[in-house]
Amino acid sequence: MSEAVSAHAQTAEVLDALIIGAGFSGVYQLHRLREKGFSVKIFEAGASLGGIWYWNCYPGARVDSHVPNYEFSIKEVWEDWTWSERYPGWDELRQYFAHVDKKLDLSRDIQFNTWVSGAEFDERNNQWIVHTTDGKQTRTRFLIACMGFAAKPYIPEFKGLESFAGTCHHTAHWPQAGLDMSDKRVGIIGTGASGVQVAQEAAAVASQLTVFQRTPQMALPMQQRKLDAETQQSRKPSYPALFRQRAVSSSTLFDVVADERSAKEVSEEVREAIFEAAWQKGGFQFWFGTFSDILSDEESNLLAYEFWRDKTRARLNDPRLQEQLAPMKPVHPFGTKRPSLEQNFFDIFNQTNVDLVDLRESPIQRITPTGLETSAGAHEFDILVLATGFDASTGSFTQINLIGSGGKRLGDVWSDGVRTHLGYAIPHMPNLLMLYGPQSPTAFCNGPTCAELQGDWVVECLSYLRDHNHTRIEATEEAAAGWAAHIAELAEGTLFPRANSWYMGANIPGKRREMLFHTAPQAYLEECEASAAAGYAGFDLS
Repeated sequence: MSEAVSAHAQTAEVLDALIIGAGFSGVYQLHRLREKGFSVKIFEAGASLGGIWYWNCYPGARVDSHVPNYEFSIKEVWEDWTWSERYPGWDELRQYFAHVDKKLDLSRDIQFNTWVSGAEFDERNNQWIVHTTDGKQTRTRFLIACMGFAAKPYIPEFKGLESFAGTCHHTAHWPQAGLDMSDKRVGIIGTGASGVQVAQEAAAVASQLTVFQRTPQMALPMQQRKLDAETQQSRKPSYPALFRQRAVSSSTLFDVVADERSAKEVSEEVREAIFEAAWQKGGFQFWFGTFSDILSDEESNLLAYEFWRDKTRARLNDPRLQEQLAPMKPVHPFGTKRPSLEQNFFDIFNQTNVDLVDLRESPIQRITPTGLETSAGAHEFDILVLATGFDASTGSFTQINLIGSGGKRLGDVWSDGVRTHLGYAIPHMPNLLMLYGPQSPTAFCNGPTCAELQGDWVVECLSYLRDHNHTRIEATEEAAAGWAAHIAELAEGTLFPRANSWYMGANIPGKRREMLFHTAPQAYLEECEASAAAGYAGFDLS
């Protein structure tokens, strides 16, 4: 760096913190850091608040954690807000973020329609120089990445995709003005969360819907219901206790608690009763809220799968569909891929206007101008929906050109596997802190709860650094290596490595296969508290 540039860096205005992303984590950081007196701004690629709830505007998009578990615990926000549904849709989430904005006066410190393309660390001044696609630069002491785990959509390299003459969108790139599927021939590739949600909506209006499935989706009943304002208001006095409880419960962020016994050690009658009760409660209750060993013991896991399978097959009229959608033998252990929540997903396949194509039997060969061809034949569409998922967790970071100390690029730091300490910081990336990112419990959290629990840790960390006149924090190599080993060890004690999921990075060709998330939220929070209590052990402060 030239002397002139360095001198300018010392006199130009420098933010204390620049946040990337205005989803739950980003707006909470902005609110809390402003309370602490930091100069802070958000750069947000979208046109308004919401993060994933700005981009996810496809038909049927909605949360998979029920309210009020899925909202901020900030009293001035919740005291005069009510929801219309137990699992709100994307449009109501946007209204909620507008309410949050009004209550907390956030937008004055948010720069919308601003894409961060890269950043490099200025070691002389201990600052990040942040670049945006409009060619501007901004300097900040701390760079706080709140980009979420699903900021980089994945589109397979389908031969001929560019030739399709109809309307084609990835669910993450859905038109903000919407898309009418009425009386159209619709094809959906993928049966993850977005595929399930779009399919449910398309089946009701499309002239023909064809769903292309690679792996059966072990979707669980949402048990959606309408909510009225009067009942919600009557329950508001209990909200503070509810929010305190969600921060310390064993499952932490889904508001479910499992029976401490093994599924194998109880009688069949007791087991079936617990399974049925969880099923009727809906949501993730059947995933996390039955027995303690469902995700760690193969035999107990199979018992849960068989219950799910029989419930699902009973809703399908065609034996062929029964085997395709809910096979007698599981293709992977139950729950080792994140279950989608469904309302009538399996029922739509009993309709005459809905077909299922099993891509294991007849893989896609190419996309054509009029549709697509599998090894079994051609299909024609007016609309093609790519519900093909995301380069989860790490993709949000590697799509930005981040250059840390010694000129090290993030891609090089992670070339032999993800390395972070506590999922907050990365070796050779000083003053870069992450929320809802890799090697934290992101995949087993809900957004607002994790935004607060992780967010408060970061706010207190920055306050500690300021109070002790530190201008730099960086994860040590030793701590990061130890944390990676800890994540791997936790995963090996579960059945998660048995599935090729985005938890393992296995949905992206060529991506290293490794567990990307911490699997025990409460233990994670204890580790974070211990580090802070020891003066942020595992980090170099200077």
